[in-house]
Amino acid sequence: MDLLQLRYFQAVARRQHVSQAAAELRVAQPSLSRALARLEADLGVPLFDRHGRRLVLNRFGAAFLARVDAALDQLDQGRRELDDLAGGAHGSVAVAAESLLLVDELLAVFLAGHPGVSFQLSQSPASAMPGLLHAGQVDFCLASQRLDDDSLEAAELASEEVLLAVPLTHPLAGRTRVGIDDIAGEALVATRPGYWQRALLDQLFAQAGRKPVIGCESDEPAAVPALVAAGLGPGLLPAASQRRGARRNVAWLHLDVPDCRRTLSLVWRRGVYLSAAARAFRDAASAWFRESPGRI
Repeated sequence: MDLLQLRYFQAVARRQHVSQAAAELRVAQPSLSRALARLEADLGVPLFDRHGRRLVLNRFGAAFLARVDAALDQLDQGRRELDDLAGGAHGSVAVAAESLLLVDELLAVFLAGHPGVSFQLSQSPASAMPGLLHAGQVDFCLASQRLDDDSLEAAELASEEVLLAVPLTHPLAGRTRVGIDDIAGEALVATRPGYWQRALLDQLFAQAGRKPVIGCESDEPAAVPALVAAGLGPGLLPAASQRRGARRNVAWLHLDVPDCRRTLSLVWRRGVYLSAAARAFRDAASAWFRESPGRI
């Protein structure tokens, strides 16, 4: 077996679809299929159960994938370390965030001082972030929820109050403060499970012994202000949204509940080698949020 076969196998194992993996790798599908067949022949066992063009990892493939992920991760770390030792001025940093609006201004400032660095950005719910980090698919995650994994390190970037935004035509729009009982029967705007607004909403209602009524849910956290303003219902938003003037045609209310806050953290894998570019980004992110509170 060779390194290229292992990378091909890893891509197919993640996609579990030959044509999709071929498109990701930018190789011809027949070439990819032949490489997989040679790898299975070298190993002496099938790695996938085949269902048309879709491939499903079998028990041999799942066991082998864990080893391949670890081996390729170590090789990638070694390459980054050698590049740093050689004084490489370039680098690539991969970042996942619940909303990419968290990083747009930060990246503009960072790239002005580090023009040779490139970025790979992806949007992800918090529930998928540990998997992305352990697979080596990203260097950092920007998480608004605690990721319960002892193998991960986190640096708190910012924390602020979360408000309840309501349409101006809503009966609560004239209030300044409300409790969970005041919105218990409301059809609320929220993100899908896995994103911070939904996790916080579920937590606050659970503390009150209630369950929220979800009238509209989205997998784009940044869409919540527009959905609230359109009259679809109240929704949770960080206080920064109010300061930025997001959707001025909504009213902002404080929630009389404990721990109604959003805490943003930068998360990475403990013990992994971070390239010079990644370390510079980590320092820049900490400074960016520290120097200008309320950016989340």
